Amino acid sequence: MTQTSASTPASVSVPYTPFKRQLAAPLTKQRITTLQVNLGKKCNLACKHCHVDAGPTRTEELSMEACDRLLEVIDRFPQIETVDLTGGAPEMNYGFRPLVEAARSRGKEVIVRSNLTIFEVAGYEDLPDYFAHHGLRVVASLPCYLADNVDKMRGSGVFDGSIRGLQRLNALGYGSHPDMVIDLVYNPPLPLVEDDFRLPPDQAGLSVAYHDYLEREFGIRFDNLLTIANLPIGRTKLFLSRRGLDRDYTRFLAENFNLATVDGLMCRSQLSIDYLGNVFDCDFNQMENIPARDRSGRPLTVARLLELGTLDAIEQVGTADFCYGCTAGAGSSCGGALV
Repeated sequence: MTQTSASTPASVSVPYTPFKRQLAAPLTKQRITTLQVNLGKKCNLACKHCHVDAGPTRTEELSMEACDRLLEVIDRFPQIETVDLTGGAPEMNYGFRPLVEAARSRGKEVIVRSNLTIFEVAGYEDLPDYFAHHGLRVVASLPCYLADNVDKMRGSGVFDGSIRGLQRLNALGYGSHPDMVIDLVYNPPLPLVEDDFRLPPDQAGLSVAYHDYLEREFGIRFDNLLTIANLPIGRTKLFLSRRGLDRDYTRFLAENFNLATVDGLMCRSQLSIDYLGNVFDCDFNQMENIPARDRSGRPLTVARLLELGTLDAIEQVGTADFCYGCTAGAGSSCGGALV
């Protein structure tokens, strides 16, 4: 299902309602159950849609001090159910294995957001076995099941490398064992003109197409397809800005706002931590430098949470107009569609 904006010339900027005025009341935080850690910007890929602006030349990664404090958080707060590790390529950044092993030893679900091609980079060939040994849930970007579309967005040869990575995981039991889950992530193509604006198609229907094609062509099995909209931040924002589409794309998202998505927004029950130990409501706020604040309005850090002795120090979620990306249509989150 493709949704396009009204036929307004791209040169005409039509106003839209600021996101904070869409809600009858401020977006409130719920009990924290997920700790999402962006381990850094080091990555073997430089995808066009990357909101983190990660790549092979980036060097920023989790500090030793921040890692030690995160290990203390995992140890001290049993309310954490899931530790979600992202990047960059999280596996390339400092702290990946210590955080995996600490979380798994305490019975937490651990998600690794892997690009799959990292398995073929020297020094990381053991990752599939490591994932399987520790029972990690793998969430992998595969923005289309056709090679040409994937390579246009993520780089030449990425589709073939991803297929080989999926086959290695399948050989270890991923996609067929209930404790070895692998999910794939779909993103729409980036728009070249206003008529290209689109939200993700119906998640259930697209999932059937992915399953059928990947199993028929490559013998690949996976668990869930997660559909995620492109938010106008990071490289996506730059891509849109260069074409004069950034404001019109945000307007398109605003026109498709769906109030029913708000209750399930990921930002309400998670903390997002950057490589310096700063705290944000979500990874998108992190990339736009919108810090999470305590009830006194003070920006939070992991050290401050430990000092306070609670993870539930935030009353209101920080919002911005890019939040329309998570609340348009069926909604969008790190776990896919919301409604």
